Amino acid sequence: MWQAISDQLSDTLMFKFSIQERNKLSGGDINQCYMISDGDQRYFVKINDRDFLSKFEVEVDNLRALRETDTVHVPEVVLLGQTKECSFVILNYIPVKPLDTPSANSQFGLELAKLHKWGEQVDFGFDFDNYIGATLQPNQWRKKWSRFFSEQRIGWQLQLLKEKQITLTHIESFVELVNEQLCGHNPKPSLLHGDLWNGNVANTAFAPICYDPASYWGDRECDIAMTELFGGFSDEFYQSYESILPLEPGYEMRKPIYNLYHILNHCNLFGGNYLDQAKQLIDQIQRD
Repeated sequence: MWQAISDQLSDTLMFKFSIQERNKLSGGDINQCYMISDGDQRYFVKINDRDFLSKFEVEVDNLRALRETDTVHVPEVVLLGQTKECSFVILNYIPVKPLDTPSANSQFGLELAKLHKWGEQVDFGFDFDNYIGATLQPNQWRKKWSRFFSEQRIGWQLQLLKEKQITLTHIESFVELVNEQLCGHNPKPSLLHGDLWNGNVANTAFAPICYDPASYWGDRECDIAMTELFGGFSDEFYQSYESILPLEPGYEMRKPIYNLYHILNHCNLFGGNYLDQAKQLIDQIQRD
């Protein structure tokens, strides 16, 4: 496997790349991750089963979409490939550390706001479906934000749970409730990171960097809401963001709806305490 990866990387780089160092890296529940080096150049490698290639293709397309905005920093894609045993993606290797300084938080807040201001799109969705973690994320284009989010985010996750014999609420009624609560909110579509928790953002020697996106055109508040879901972002991040794009009235009401999507996804992936957290959020939304 590693020889095949080395050969394909050599073809891409147009010089002989011989792996002299290979270190397995921690982090992530889905892929095996490594740093490889020939003693000079270093690269980050994600490896999974052969049939995982389509998921890597989607990740590559999402990274390239973000990179083309020239707003936030993301890893550069070097090679997407497959061997007899596995599929893999190779990115440039960048040493990272936590996003734990005021200056780094402030810079990332500014860059995220620039991403959310970038581009012109009239509908909500994306050109292809992608993945939120290991879960398929549908992105069929819709003109109305409330319909897109209630059906393709909340309804989709509730249906996946129902197929696992888990029923948290009456799906059709709750989807319609979410649609009603969002129908008066008409945001401008923004290109989102889509999975913006603190584990997908880090600091580097040159700038903050984000990775593992699940991008689509949606309400920018979805990214901001997720940064608050698991914490890890400082006041400087929010202050810098709002200096360019202030949050709209009603955000605090919409935040539980947006974060319910990610909690439901965690229910589908991990179950456990996330089921109780989802029930609490559903009850809160039904009361509001």
